[in-house]
Amino acid sequence: MTPRTELIKNFRGETLGKVSEHSSAEEVFQNQVLRPILKLQNELILAMFQSYLKQNKIDFDNLSVAHKLLSLENAIQKDMKFKHELKGIILGIFTLEEYQFYVLNAANLNKRIMTMLIERIKSQLIL
Repeated sequence: MTPRTELIKNFRGETLGKVSEHSSAEEVFQNQVLRPILKLQNELILAMFQSYLKQNKIDFDNLSVAHKLLSLENAIQKDMKFKHELKGIILGIFTLEEYQFYVLNAANLNKRIMTMLIERIKSQLIL
């Protein structure tokens, strides 16, 4: 294991969520890699979203819950620049091996990442 790989794995922490012999490779990756990274990057993710709202002059606090959800989903799903920035702070904490797995499964993993990002922000800023 390279020093970078060892450092990243120790830095991120333990698996979050259940992994069993019946889990798909993507589910294992989600629980062993993505969830710990999202937890680690939580403060930065929230700060980035708050900055996004400010830059786009969205008065988030005065929106209804339905409009907050819509604003959040639009920000993460439709604003490609913001989406790529969020993805970058996650991919930057991959090991080389994890990145190679990601490249082979990018479409499905991107969906998982964006769904988890939406849920994370929603649970902390909306609900």
